[in-house]
Amino acid sequence: MKEKSFKTIINQGLAGLFHICAHELKNVFKDQGVLIFFILVPLLYPLLYAFIYTDEVVREVPAAVVDHSKSSISRKYLRLIDATPDVHIQSYCADMEEAKELVKEGRVYGIIYIPEDFSKELAAGKHAHVSLFCDMSGMLYYKALLMSATNASLEINRQIKIVRLGNTTERQDEISTAPITYEPVSLFNPQDGFASFLIPAVLILIIQQTLLLGIGMAAGTAREKNRYADLIPANRHYQGTLRIVLGKSLAYLLIYAIISAYILCAVPKMFSLVQIAQAGTLLAFVLPYLLACIFFSMTCSIFIHHRESCMMIYVFTSLPLLFISGISWPGASIPAFWKVFSWIFPSTFGINGFVRINNMGATLWDVQTEYHALWLQAGIYFVTTCLVYRYQILLSHRHAIDKLKQLKQKRLLFKKTEKA
Repeated sequence: MKEKSFKTIINQGLAGLFHICAHELKNVFKDQGVLIFFILVPLLYPLLYAFIYTDEVVREVPAAVVDHSKSSISRKYLRLIDATPDVHIQSYCADMEEAKELVKEGRVYGIIYIPEDFSKELAAGKHAHVSLFCDMSGMLYYKALLMSATNASLEINRQIKIVRLGNTTERQDEISTAPITYEPVSLFNPQDGFASFLIPAVLILIIQQTLLLGIGMAAGTAREKNRYADLIPANRHYQGTLRIVLGKSLAYLLIYAIISAYILCAVPKMFSLVQIAQAGTLLAFVLPYLLACIFFSMTCSIFIHHRESCMMIYVFTSLPLLFISGISWPGASIPAFWKVFSWIFPSTFGINGFVRINNMGATLWDVQTEYHALWLQAGIYFVTTCLVYRYQILLSHRHAIDKLKQLKQKRLLFKKTEKA
C-alpha cells in the first residue's frame, strides 16, 4: 500500500507538473505582451544591434584642417592622413574659429591644426607639434583620427631620419629606421571591429532581460486576473511548490532552448562574427545560464503586481549591467562594491564565460569560475523561487479559506432570515 501510495503521489505530481507546463505555454502564446518579450524581441533585437555595427569599424571620418605652415612638408603630412582609410579631409579652414563652426554643425568630427613654425622647427632639427581636436561624443571618431594622425607622423619621422642619416642603400635605410620589425596581430578580433567586441555580450544579456520582462509581465497578468491579486490561483493542480516551480520553469526552458540557439549560434553566423566555440562546451555552459536566468526572473516576479511594472523596473538596468559585467568597461577598473553587486545577476558570469568560449575558444575548464558560479546561482535562485511560491500558495489558500468562511456566514445569515 505504501509503494502504491508513493507511486500515486509521483504520478499525480508529474501530471500536475506537465499540466502547469502546458498551461504556462498556452498563456505565453495567448498573451501578446509576453509573446513580444519571449519571441519578437529576441528575434529582432540581435538583428538590430548586428545591423547597426555590421561595418565593424568607422571609415572616412570627415575632418577639417587649419594649416598655418602652408609648407611642402605640412601638405605631405596632410596627404598621408587623407590617404588612410579612416579619415577624409573634408575642409581646409582659414582659422580655428571657422573649423569650430564646422564641428558644431556636425559636418566634421575633428580638427587638425598645424602651427606656423611647423616646417621651421623640423628644418632646425627640433620637435614640431601638431594639434588634434576631436569630437569626443563618439569614441570611434577619436580612435580613427588619432590612429591616422599617429601613423602619418611616424611615416614623416621615418623619411626625415633617412634624409639625415645619408645612407647609400635602401637596405641601410630599412635597418636604420626599423632595426626591429614587428607585426601587430589582433587576437580574437582580427578586424578590430566594434561588433565582434560588443555584440556577443549584448546577445547573452538579451536572454536575461527578455526573461525578466516576459516572466514579470506574466506574473503581473496572473495577479490582475486573480480576485485577490495572488500569483498562484486556488486550483487543484497548483498545490505543490515543486510542481509549480518546475512546471513553469520547464515551459520557459523549452521556449528559450530554441531562442538561445538562434541568438547565440544563428545571429553570429549571419553577420560573420567571430565564432570558434565548441558545440558541446557552449551547450554545457548555456544550460546553467538559462536555469539561473529563469529562476532569477521567477524570484524577481514576486515584486510585479501589474503588467506594466516590469517595464519600469527592469528595462533601464540593461546598460548598467553591461558596464559592470567587465566587458564594455575594464573589470579591473570597476569599484569593489559594484563588482560584488554584479555577482547577483547571471548576466555577469554569463557574458564573461560566453565571450571567452565563443570568441577565444575556451573550454569549460578555462571558464570554470563562471561555470560553477552559474550553477551556484541556479541552485540559490531555485531555492528562493520555491520559498516565494510556497508563500504565495499559503497566501492563496488563506484567501480561499477566508472566502469560504464568508460564504458560510452569509448562508447562515440567509437561513436565519428565512426562519424569521
